[in-house]
Amino acid sequence: MSDSYEIERNGIDGEDQMGSFNHSTIQVKLGYLLLMTNKNLSVASELSLDVSKYDLSKYRLDGKYEIKPDICAYVEPPVIPEEEDDLMIVSKMPDLAIEILSPRQATSYLIRKIKAYFALGVKSCWLVDPSKQTVTVYSQSNQYKSFGIGCNTEIVDEVMDIHLSIEELFS
Repeated sequence: MSDSYEIERNGIDGEDQMGSFNHSTIQVKLGYLLLMTNKNLSVASELSLDVSKYDLSKYRLDGKYEIKPDICAYVEPPVIPEEEDDLMIVSKMPDLAIEILSPRQATSYLIRKIKAYFALGVKSCWLVDPSKQTVTVYSQSNQYKSFGIGCNTEIVDEVMDIHLSIEELFS
């Protein structure tokens, strides 16, 4: 098991590999559910966030200049300057950052990423474990609630006022 997102994402000869089937499926479903149940959110996947002005060395993350959540959501999305068509890297931190555990990642690495997100000003973070069918919602780096199939019918994020069906996510 790798404790490094970059090692996991770079395959033979540095070629990017897709995440696992469960990881990819949950990523799409979660983005869809967020958009359908929270019309006020702008949702993005694999968005590069500019962290070049921050010292995140204590979190032992791979990237020095960017960090990339699996999914992020904004109440007020970043503004694309009039002279640009798109943004390759975004300096505005999202309100919500979501990490989805893949088979080759260590949970400890994603928890360090979540701590870094809070240090960057993100308001809420989720850690999704497809194999256990659980979602842990962090309201602070050391305060969280876990939701899982059979225990809860809905994922509740009180900070973001989000309520999602856990059954729909993992079906």
